[in-house]
Amino acid sequence: MSTPLMPKATAVWLIDKTSLTFDQVADFVGMHPLEVQAIADGEVAQGIVGYDPVANAQLTREEIARCEADPNARLVMMQSSLPQPKMRGKGAKYTPVAKRNDRPDGIAWLLRNYPQLTDAQVGKLLGTTKETIAKVRDRSHWNSANIKPRDPVILGLCTQGDLNALVISIGAQPVPTAVEDDAA
Repeated sequence: MSTPLMPKATAVWLIDKTSLTFDQVADFVGMHPLEVQAIADGEVAQGIVGYDPVANAQLTREEIARCEADPNARLVMMQSSLPQPKMRGKGAKYTPVAKRNDRPDGIAWLLRNYPQLTDAQVGKLLGTTKETIAKVRDRSHWNSANIKPRDPVILGLCTQGDLNALVISIGAQPVPTAVEDDAA
């Protein structure tokens, strides 16, 4: 269940204006019952002004009355006719300046060990462009003489879990890492 807008302020209003139990209020606002009790005792949220969930179309008076009559009933938030905001995806992957020169090494390692990976998959994993991948592949990169294929996990360009997930998604076997080699 989604929580109401401004849960502490909503809890303050529900405690002050209704006879709901602490458990009912806590369940509705997504807080612990002891925290709701502390709000009621005045130990927490002294300066918070109550936020009316009825006036803001999150609850109805009938819903509050129904739950006041039955201590075991739980408040149900009203369905909004407004469209829900879409979650923003992660932005471009940031690589510190000190590690940017290591990217071509990681790209070369991936291309050598997993040639079946697409440029888009490599680019997403390492946070690089298709143009850079193509230049490493056809050895036209400005620093191609110094590129040595090195594990991107050891270089800190991606995590082992992300690499394994990508490799498994293409149906290949993950290459053992240096840590796994030491354990064997």
